Amino acid sequence: MMHKTRAARATAGAALAIGAIAILAGCGTSGGGSAAPSEEADELGEMEGQVSILAWPGYVEDGTNDPAVDWVSGFEEKTGCTVAAKTYGTSDEAVNLMKTGEYDVVAASGDATLRLIAAGDVAPVNTDLIPSYAGVYDFLKEQAWNSVDGQSYGVPHGYGANLLLYNTDVFTEAPTSWDVVFDKAGENSGKVTAYDSPIYIADAAVYLMAHQPDLGIENPYALDETQFQAAVDLLKEQRQHVGEYWSDYLKEIQAFQTGDSVVGTTWQVIQNSLAAESAPTDVVLPEEGATGWSDTWMIASEAANPNCAYAWLDWIASPEVNAQATGYFGEAPSSDAACDYREDCEAYHAGDAEYASKIWYWTTPIAECVDGRTDVECVDYSQWTQAWSEIRG
Repeated sequence: MMHKTRAARATAGAALAIGAIAILAGCGTSGGGSAAPSEEADELGEMEGQVSILAWPGYVEDGTNDPAVDWVSGFEEKTGCTVAAKTYGTSDEAVNLMKTGEYDVVAASGDATLRLIAAGDVAPVNTDLIPSYAGVYDFLKEQAWNSVDGQSYGVPHGYGANLLLYNTDVFTEAPTSWDVVFDKAGENSGKVTAYDSPIYIADAAVYLMAHQPDLGIENPYALDETQFQAAVDLLKEQRQHVGEYWSDYLKEIQAFQTGDSVVGTTWQVIQNSLAAESAPTDVVLPEEGATGWSDTWMIASEAANPNCAYAWLDWIASPEVNAQATGYFGEAPSSDAACDYREDCEAYHAGDAEYASKIWYWTTPIAECVDGRTDVECVDYSQWTQAWSEIRG
């Protein structure tokens, strides 16, 4: 099933999930007293001098972690906006942090974006105020996780798959299936790792789509009670073999360096870090496919520094900067122009809409089944959260 079809169906579900929430006209008032950009504005106001950003690790680098990795300093020099950044480990953490009102900008994955929109924590954006937006791949724009009823709520950052990380000393031949963390997890009991978030239930659903087709799963984020229970049962069975659930990427790096973990789900950036330390690890995209992410830069509905926020969205989507940021994290960039500054775009299948369609991008599960079914009700995210607590024990 093509990604475009999935997105169209999910957009309808997203609109239902948002319900009667009004489309916000602007970004709130600026703490510095300058005019905040609105949907009707045709230019930005005066920069406030600072911006507070909430993001995944590796998305806002200022040279502190590696002097050679810095795309923040250039932004500060160009705009006069000093960046204060905080990282988070899961989408649930990001959603909770955004409720504090302390952040102007957030880089949110698809399992957080609709919750942020529905709660009124993020504002619609006027993409005309973001020149870099024009170059973003069309298949990343106006998708279920970054827009509602044709109204954009942010700027796509990059996209990628959740990969299978393995110890090459233990697996002398690369695994080809997720069965090494599910049906065959017992072979490395106690050294299997999994991502610590309710959205990981979708990873089990992807596996079941291929290995139990009689369940009829068409979308891992649209699970009826029977399908959902099958995924939960698989994860409860896996639980006895999991040595550690991770959300802090540094902890997964350490676990694979020490050998405490030898196989599990990961991000490319983690493998990049392990490779830099000559760890005996590698990654693969298994034959069943994978969940993944297409992150969106969003602006808080009551951002104290909306002009600097808009400036950041334009900066991070600009080709050279987007190439740096997505290349460092280990994901495909958001535009072809960014590939002029990277030598690995082919490896990430950048711009390949067909390849991108094979990734099941994180999407908030809602009762209205996003696979198009209307004869059943799907299990919503609150139930995913409850089930995850039971799985983790």
